[in-house]
Amino acid sequence: MGSFTEHTLDGYNYKLYVPTHYKKGKPVPLMVMLHGCKQDPDDFARGTKMNDLAEQENFLVIYPEMNSLFNPFNPTDFNVDRCWNWFLDFNQHRQEGMPEIIKEMIDNVIENYSINSNKVYAAGLSAGAAMATILGVTYPDVFSGIGVCSGLPYDAVDVFIPVDPTAQTALNVMIQGTADPYKCGNVAFDEMGTYKRKMPVIVFHGICDTTVHPINGQQVIIQWAQTNFLIEGGQGKADVLPASQKSGIINERSYTQHVYNDKDGKPLMELWMIDLMGHSWSGGSPDGSYTDPLGPNASSLIWKFFSGV
Repeated sequence: MGSFTEHTLDGYNYKLYVPTHYKKGKPVPLMVMLHGCKQDPDDFARGTKMNDLAEQENFLVIYPEMNSLFNPFNPTDFNVDRCWNWFLDFNQHRQEGMPEIIKEMIDNVIENYSINSNKVYAAGLSAGAAMATILGVTYPDVFSGIGVCSGLPYDAVDVFIPVDPTAQTALNVMIQGTADPYKCGNVAFDEMGTYKRKMPVIVFHGICDTTVHPINGQQVIIQWAQTNFLIEGGQGKADVLPASQKSGIINERSYTQHVYNDKDGKPLMELWMIDLMGHSWSGGSPDGSYTDPLGPNASSLIWKFFSGV
């Protein structure tokens, strides 16, 4: 196996996996993996088995860790459950908060390793999935695709401290969904600014998820469909209809895969809704938390999707 080492940057830890066959001077892809609540990089790596996939496919994986070492009581960069504070306005903009910190970690890796800048991706679970969407909106010039597992759309919640210090608004949206995902898509389009470009997106969500209701997975697709529609020059609301739909059973989990094309008829987004699965990383290892080993292998499917767009 390759090396899995810990690093610190500006008071934040991250772990980096470098596969055995990596050679400096030969640019490789970089995957950014964002853990969920009550997780850390080691747990998330075990559960997703992304390092095993990186070893097979020869790409680097960076695992940013939530919570500043220097500001343990600052609500913008600390969470007692190690959740990414995706619901705070401070963490939803370019060159601010957590997006800026994660971007600096990526820059640090790029400075020290040979990375293909056209193949930098982000994927996450739950709060990490919400943060992956934020990264796709705030740094579309950096990321070439995002994976959202049990996550939420951009701007689903926009909290200003100390207006809602308990994050109750975020909890309500996690259960009920946001009021208008098309509006979220419009806000994301505006946030991209001059850096805007179409973003490939793949979404996984369990039908039985009681932590982040599955309506949120559908709303992630609506948000990104609207954002990408506006980037393509569309006006009004996007017509969010899949170009194709496929159902099947893997192990004991039935699923439905929806594929959405761009205006040129090329696949741009996928939505995987998985029956009997709760708030979990589909197809993950029981060695990690919040995994469902019986589901379709999200890690492999995410990598396959990113490799094809």
